[in-house]
Amino acid sequence: MGTRAGGRRTGPKCIAIVGPFASGKTTLLEAILARTGAIPRQNPVSSGSTVSDHSPEARAHAMSVEATFATTDFMGEQLTFVDCPGSIEFSFEAEPVLAACDIAVVVAEADEKKIPALQLIMRKLDDLGVPRILFLNKVDKAIAGVRDTLKMLQPASSMPLLLRQIPLRKNGVVIGSIDLALERAYIYREYAESEVAEIPGDEKARELEARFSMLETLADHDDQLMEQLLEEIEPPKDAIFDDLAADLRTGAVTPVLIGTAEKGNGVLRLLKTLRHDAPDMEATRKRLGAPDGNATVVQVMKTIHTPHGGKLSVSRILSGQLADASELYLSNGDTTKVSGIYRMLGKDQTKLTVAKAGDTVALGKLDDVKTGQTLSSAKGGIRPLVALTPPQPVFAFALRPKERKDEVKMSAAIQRLAEEDPSLSLRHNQDSAETVLSGHGEMHLRVVRERLEGKNQIPVEGHTPAVPYRETIRKSAQQRGRHKKQSGGHGQFGDVVIEIKPLPRGSGFQFTDTITGGVVPKTYIQSVETGVRDYLKSGPLGFPVVDVAVNLSDGSYHAVDSSDMAFQMAAKLAMKEGMAACSPVLLEPVMKVEIVTPSDATSKIIALIPQRRGQILGYDARPDWPGWDIVEATMPQAEIGDLIIELRSATAGVASYRAAFDHMAELTGRLADEAMNANGKAA
Repeated sequence: MGTRAGGRRTGPKCIAIVGPFASGKTTLLEAILARTGAIPRQNPVSSGSTVSDHSPEARAHAMSVEATFATTDFMGEQLTFVDCPGSIEFSFEAEPVLAACDIAVVVAEADEKKIPALQLIMRKLDDLGVPRILFLNKVDKAIAGVRDTLKMLQPASSMPLLLRQIPLRKNGVVIGSIDLALERAYIYREYAESEVAEIPGDEKARELEARFSMLETLADHDDQLMEQLLEEIEPPKDAIFDDLAADLRTGAVTPVLIGTAEKGNGVLRLLKTLRHDAPDMEATRKRLGAPDGNATVVQVMKTIHTPHGGKLSVSRILSGQLADASELYLSNGDTTKVSGIYRMLGKDQTKLTVAKAGDTVALGKLDDVKTGQTLSSAKGGIRPLVALTPPQPVFAFALRPKERKDEVKMSAAIQRLAEEDPSLSLRHNQDSAETVLSGHGEMHLRVVRERLEGKNQIPVEGHTPAVPYRETIRKSAQQRGRHKKQSGGHGQFGDVVIEIKPLPRGSGFQFTDTITGGVVPKTYIQSVETGVRDYLKSGPLGFPVVDVAVNLSDGSYHAVDSSDMAFQMAAKLAMKEGMAACSPVLLEPVMKVEIVTPSDATSKIIALIPQRRGQILGYDARPDWPGWDIVEATMPQAEIGDLIIELRSATAGVASYRAAFDHMAELTGRLADEAMNANGKAA
């Protein structure tokens, strides 16, 4: 006993700060930087001048909208902290960060409404295999006892929450904490180091009870400790600290520290725990499967485009060392050259000449390098260590510059924004000629638009993307189309008889011919099909036509005046007149939707689905996700546009959905009229 952890891990560490929205992550980072001397004082979030508030969008919305990196020194060791956004709309920012971090500090509070958001974060850490410490923030405002709070939070964590500290109260007010491992009290002082004190006599029984509970949990992974507890032998303190470090590093437990970041309380104990107990870069290398050897391996965590310095790739050096102007290989064998190495403190950068293993630095002007990629000095590169898969977008708008001269400029700006945020999706809709930007919520895309207009000085207009309506027919018809034109010299002549019939839903388009006797020469039959297909791009209701069969049954031609173009025109005329007699009807796309929601909001979700013309297919518990359900439904695409806003409003911001095309359904009445009017066609 006492050797499980193998001692303290030295060297540079990278630590992610994660947690639900408004839990106090940015405040904690400010407190850490002030305590370590990286900044002169701790700035409140409300001041808009914190290290993480370096973008106008973060200040405007009083929330982190991107990962912020800050490197500081504590007791002779270099620590890089990454403040990750708490909103689910910006949560993908954390994925490439967490992959290359050694440990995460999860900031939480005694708020039952935030448990589903906390569970999402804990699950992501589980998926990536990242050890974590939970910092229970705002203990001075908590009404419930800390152990009751842990019982409330435990369902969010797959691993036991191990309480390492309990609050010290006086007249009902939290004045400090008691460290259960050190058996020592700490009296809080605002923005200063706590004062060490003896545990008050009236608190001793509570401390012993909480400490025994901590030791029982540790004993689940240490047989010798279990024997000592059974025999009522006091275990040595160094053995307890060894167990705490070992169980944290293996992910067997999630230690819980307490404090109030706003006042700088509990921050020093957190820093010391990170210094002594956190794993190092070597453990991260093994978790990622980085190859052994002397090669330099670099994992890119974030891409930033700065106004004056150009592109920066914030990266973790997993092995070797990196000098300025070094050449690195991408996984595909291409090469890139480093042009500048920088230590980050928010938007401020300090130039370095070299970066060593474990360092988290910004590398300049790696133009072909993207977030999540793995670089190496090994010739030809190595396989990617991280696979980034952005979640399916849930919100979109069509975007265009207010002035046409800005189209190229806007396209380039969006490409840069997508480099910074790989969860953005951009596509061009051929049917509507729209540029559609998709993301993970209304706020997500609002920030993108603000960056286009602010950072890039491109005024833009946005609107809901067009729904890909289609039209079809209910009846059959036969129609002759004749195109005849004489204007001196060769004329134009094409004559066709076509039969138009409806097809079953999903059949698409079929073209056949039953021409006999050569009344329409074979060389022009293809021209007739071309004309028919051209007409079907916009039918009598103004939308592309689907699920129809057209047969060319008769016609005539002129040996001199007939031509490819004449038969195309004849086919279009026949289609135009014939389709009107076929009882055209509008079709709308209907999607199959899978909504994931906390169970206590399932009834709300089920109630809102019919309000959006949806049909509930069923719901069930989400496998291996206690407290969550999956609701399945079908819903018209036209009703899905802002669905995410309502879903998140009903679930404290955590519900999401996936949608896939299911079928086309007839749309009639007022909604059909509105769709046709919006498309420029009279109903």
